[in-house]
Amino acid sequence: MECCSWFLLSCLLWSSLILGSHQLQSSQRQVLLQLRKHLEFPNLLEIWNDHGIDFCYISSSSQVNMSCQDNFVTELRITGDKPAKFDNSVGRVIPNQTLSENFSMDSFVVTLARLNSLRVLSLISLGLWGPLPDKIHRLSSLEYLDLSSNYLFGSVPPKISAMVKLQTLILDDNFFNDTVPNWFDSLSNLKILRLRNNQLKGPFPSSIQRINSLTYLVLSSNEISGKLPSLDALSNLHLLDLSGNHLDSKLPSMPKGLVTVVLSNNSFSGEIPHQYSQLGQLQYLDMSFNELSGTPPATIFTLPNISYLNLASNMLSGSLPDQLSCGSKLQFVDISNNSFTGRLPHCLRTESDDRVVKFDGNCLSTGLHHQRAESSCMVMPVKHKNSGGKDVGIVVGVAAGILVIVVLLAFGFLVLCRRYCPRGISEQHLLHKAVQENPAAGFPSDILNSARFISQAAKLGTQDLPACRSFALEELKEATKNFDNSTILGEGSYGKLYKGRLEDGTQVAIRCLPSSKKYSFRNLKLRLDLLAKLRHPHLVCLLGHCIDSGGQDDYRVNRVFLIFEYISNGSFHTRLYENSPGKVLDWSERLTVLIGVAKAVHFLHTGVIPGFFNNRLKTNNILLNEHGNAKLSDYGLSIISEEIVNCRVEKALNHGKWQD
Repeated sequence: MECCSWFLLSCLLWSSLILGSHQLQSSQRQVLLQLRKHLEFPNLLEIWNDHGIDFCYISSSSQVNMSCQDNFVTELRITGDKPAKFDNSVGRVIPNQTLSENFSMDSFVVTLARLNSLRVLSLISLGLWGPLPDKIHRLSSLEYLDLSSNYLFGSVPPKISAMVKLQTLILDDNFFNDTVPNWFDSLSNLKILRLRNNQLKGPFPSSIQRINSLTYLVLSSNEISGKLPSLDALSNLHLLDLSGNHLDSKLPSMPKGLVTVVLSNNSFSGEIPHQYSQLGQLQYLDMSFNELSGTPPATIFTLPNISYLNLASNMLSGSLPDQLSCGSKLQFVDISNNSFTGRLPHCLRTESDDRVVKFDGNCLSTGLHHQRAESSCMVMPVKHKNSGGKDVGIVVGVAAGILVIVVLLAFGFLVLCRRYCPRGISEQHLLHKAVQENPAAGFPSDILNSARFISQAAKLGTQDLPACRSFALEELKEATKNFDNSTILGEGSYGKLYKGRLEDGTQVAIRCLPSSKKYSFRNLKLRLDLLAKLRHPHLVCLLGHCIDSGGQDDYRVNRVFLIFEYISNGSFHTRLYENSPGKVLDWSERLTVLIGVAKAVHFLHTGVIPGFFNNRLKTNNILLNEHGNAKLSDYGLSIISEEIVNCRVEKALNHGKWQD
C-alpha cells in the first residue's frame, strides 16, 4: 500500500513539472495582449481575452497557431481575413483592407521583438501597412518569417541580413518597391526565398548565386530587369520562378536538380540551351511569352520526368523531327504561336486522353486548322555579297548622308532654341528680366499660367501627397494659438516659422513671409500656384497658403503664410556630430539621405520648367521624417520673397533646427 502511495505521489509531481514547464510567463502573455491591441482586436484573437486560459494550450486552428517551450512563445502563426490587394496603392490607408492610420509598423515590430525566443513567425492577410523597419532583426532567433499578403512597402530592410538563423523568408503579395536587395548571401542557412508579386526593381541580385542551401526561389511578378546569370552553383535548387519580370538576356545554364522552372512573360532571347536536355529531374518547364528563337532541342520533349512543357508565344522556328519520342510522363505540351514548319511529330499528334497538345498559330503542314501560310514562317536568308569597292562606296555615302542630316538638324535646333528659349531659364533669371520690364509683375503672367512650363511636376511624387489648398487666416490663428511665441520654431531671412495643429489634428509648420509691396495680389497668387506644383517624395510637402491683405480693398499684400507638413525627426545637421542631440547617422544612412536630396534637387532642376536653382541647400534645410527619409525644405521661396539674401547674412541668421 505504501509503495502505491509513493507511486501516485511521484506521478503527481512529474505531471506538475510537465505542466509547469509549459506555463507561459506573464511578460510573454502581456506581449501577446499588446499585439492583439496593435492588430486592432481582430475577432480571431478574441479567445486571448480570456484571463483564465493558458495561451500555450489553446487549440490550434487554421487561423491561429501558437507553440511554447520553457515558458516562452517559440511559434506564432496568425492568418487574417483582410482582402488581397487589388491595385497598386502604396503608402496609404485603405478602408476595410488595411489597419487604420493609427497603426504603426515600427511599434508593432518593437513589441514583437520582446518575444525573443520566437523561431517561427507567420502574419498573413492582417492588413499590416507601412515600411518594414530595420528593428525586425531583433528577432534574432527566427528561422521562419512569413509576412505575405499585407501592404508593406519601401525597401526590404538590410538588417534582415543579420538574421543568420533564417531558413525561410516569405514576403509575397506586398508593395515593396525599392531595388532587389543584394545581401542574401549573408543568410547562409536560407532555403526558401519568396518575394512574389511586389514592385521590386533593378538587376537580378548576384548574391543569390552564392546561397548553396537555397531550394525554392520565387521572384515572379516584379520589375526585375537585365541579365539572368548562371545559377549552376545552386545545386540544391528545386524550384525557380522568375515569371512576369523584364529579364532580357539569353537563357543561362541551370542546376541539374531543378524540378520546376517558370520563366514566362519576360524578354529572354536566343536559343534554348542544349544543357536543358540534361535536367533529368525536371517536371515542369514554362518559357512562354518570351522572344526565344531557333529550333528547341528535341531532347527536352523526352526528359524522363517532364510532365508540363510550355513554349508558346515565342519566335521558335524550324521543324521538329517526325520520329520525336515524347517522355512517358509528358501530359501537357504547348508550342502554339511560333513559326514551326513541317509535320507535327507523331507522338504529339497521336490522340490520347493522357496528353494535351496545343499547336495553333504555326505553319505546320498537318492539314489541321488554325495554321498560317508557310511563307509567313520562313526565316529570311541573309544575302552575302562579295566585298568590293562598290559596296564600300555605298556604305561611305550612306554614312556621310546621315552625318549631314544630323548636323543640319542640330543646327536648326540651336537656331530655334536661341530664338524661342531665353538664355538662363531658371526662375531667378526670369525673375530678374521680368522685374526690369515690369517691376510689379515678376514672372510674366503667360509663363505662370502656361502648363507647358510645368513638364513633370504634376506627374512625379504626387500620388500619395495631399492637394495644396488655400487656408483662411482664422484657421492659422487657431492652429498656432494666435501665433503665440511658444509655437515659434525659428526665425530667419524668410520670416518666422510656427508649429501648429489643424482642426483635424494634422501637425503643420507655418512660414510667415515678410510683407512685400513688390507684387500685386493676382501676381503673388500666380507665383504661389507655381510653387504648389512642386511635388516630390523628397520635398517637404506644401499643404497650402494664405494671403493676408489686411482687409484692404485694393488687394495689396500684407502678409503671406505657407503651410508645410511638419517633419518631426529633426534636421540632417543635428545627426552629423557626436555631441548632437539626436542619434548620429552612420555612413550608409548619410549616403541614403544624400541620395534622397539629390533626387529632390534633380527634380527641381530638370523636372520643372522653369527650373528652380536657388534652393538654399544646406544641412539645416534637410529634414528627416520618422522613417529616416530626407525631405528638402525652403525650396523655391526666392520667387515670392522680397530679395535673395546675401550668403554672409544668411550664415549670421543660421541657428536652430528649423531656421534658414
